[in-house]
Amino acid sequence: MHEPTIYVIDDDDAVRESLEFLLGSSQLSVKSYGSASAFLESLPETLSGCVITDVRMPDVTGIDLLKRLRELDINIPVIVITGHGEVPLAVEAMKLGAADFFEKPFDGDQIVSAVKGALSNWQKSADQETEKAELQHRIASLSAREKDVLLGLVAGNPNKTIAYDLGISPRTVEIYRANVMTKMQAGSLSELVRMALRAGVSAGEKNNASH
Repeated sequence: MHEPTIYVIDDDDAVRESLEFLLGSSQLSVKSYGSASAFLESLPETLSGCVITDVRMPDVTGIDLLKRLRELDINIPVIVITGHGEVPLAVEAMKLGAADFFEKPFDGDQIVSAVKGALSNWQKSADQETEKAELQHRIASLSAREKDVLLGLVAGNPNKTIAYDLGISPRTVEIYRANVMTKMQAGSLSELVRMALRAGVSAGEKNNASH
């Protein structure tokens, strides 16, 4: 994971410099841009951190930026800065996925606190996505029959029921179940079910590959 960077976007030099100083003083890595276009043109391959953008800017507005990030499927927290009386714009930004908004003049400590909170939530979310991808990779390594047995276990069915549903013997289900536990690296049935649910497996799912 790259070091989180706070991307400050504002066409007002004074506001931009103030935020750079404020965040830099809190030991946060900062990059600033005079426009959303400049930020979008220099998008790094891997974005990690948080965006702070003014909502009302010439050319590409903060709202436009949020829409563009959504289109690019970039899930980075965005904090919006609004002028006095621009709450409707801020609400629109929140609907588009902004993590927070602040009216000018803003309180420095509150901004730093909001940035740190957004970074913490983003890191947790990124960790969960990594874990989910790893679990999905393990599930993909299961044979069609092993996945059938996994689905039966997630549905809460005992071995006998799974055996009956699949037209195989309970002993064969036990063998498949042991294989599933090994491939999923699960230490217990409850851990296996938890892993499957985290990976997005649902009890009602059907595995057509085996039929």
